[in-house]
Amino acid sequence: MTTTPTRSFPLTFGLDTFGDVTHDADDRPLSHAQTIRNLVEQGVLADQVGIDFFGIGEHHTDDFPLSAADVVLGAIAARTTQIHVGSAVTVLSSDDPVRVFQRYSTLDAISGGRAEVILGRGSSIDSFPLFGYDLADYEDLFEEKTNLFAELMKGSPVTWQGKTRASLFNQDVVPHPESGTFPVWIGVGGSPQSVIRAAHYGFSLMLAIIGGSPARFAPFPELFRQALDSFGRAPLPVGVHSPGHVAATDKQAREEFWPRYREVISRYSKIRGFAIPTEESFMHEIGPGGALHVGSPETVAQKIAQTLTSLGANRFDLKYGMGGLSQDALMTNIELYGTHVIPRVRELLG
Repeated sequence: MTTTPTRSFPLTFGLDTFGDVTHDADDRPLSHAQTIRNLVEQGVLADQVGIDFFGIGEHHTDDFPLSAADVVLGAIAARTTQIHVGSAVTVLSSDDPVRVFQRYSTLDAISGGRAEVILGRGSSIDSFPLFGYDLADYEDLFEEKTNLFAELMKGSPVTWQGKTRASLFNQDVVPHPESGTFPVWIGVGGSPQSVIRAAHYGFSLMLAIIGGSPARFAPFPELFRQALDSFGRAPLPVGVHSPGHVAATDKQAREEFWPRYREVISRYSKIRGFAIPTEESFMHEIGPGGALHVGSPETVAQKIAQTLTSLGANRFDLKYGMGGLSQDALMTNIELYGTHVIPRVRELLG
């Protein structure tokens, strides 16, 4: 099924990162501290080249040392003027919804109303044992905490009762968002129930497509629209989060990205059950039937336009970076994405 992007919402384009540890010119890993400082510079550049959104995904590992994304986003917000900043994704299941609301409401204040939050169950589960949560409660935790977050977004005072945290009775939760609210998305990796949950609570839908054909997600935006209608809610935006890398030429992009992609995915295959990539499978993923957006600005723009059109989505967030890439490669990726890819996609989609 092919549909045009929803015209009731503007086309928007973001960058997402998990704060992958970068390497220096001699291919030595940089410290966590330097990786985080580099990340702030990446966010500042994204604003300068006209990108709409910059998101940081929560992780708690040596490879992805971004355990306090909102702090880094605050540093970026203080040095930028236009770009929206937010999570990509916040693992709500292992966090306290009240604290998440307070952190991102504070970020909204610092940024002058530019904060967003993408909530997820957590495909990376390292936060569960770290914070003492049982994976057997995976579904229940997310459902109940999303319910509380939805109540918080309605404004204070809040009255709520559940099993996962202390009840709230007529509680004022501060700071209050200056405009009354900020954008909230639910990240979905393949669960129809999560699509319906997003519609039920009136949150926007972000499809995380990290492997395989994006076309297999085509039923989800339609399910989302039908669910919104059945709940009596107005239409909401649909976005896509997918990995990629932009360089001057297709050849350069592949040569920079493939060795790092192979190394990272192979390492996590034992934990996450991923198939170990081959060069053949990689070439398929960067082709029309795969989820990776890797290549020159024209190649990546054409594929993003195809992805948005096939899903009827109005937002695309490129998950850029891969452990081992250099700061120079990442900054070039950001510059090309903002100055060449995004204008070309807008042109292709008219």
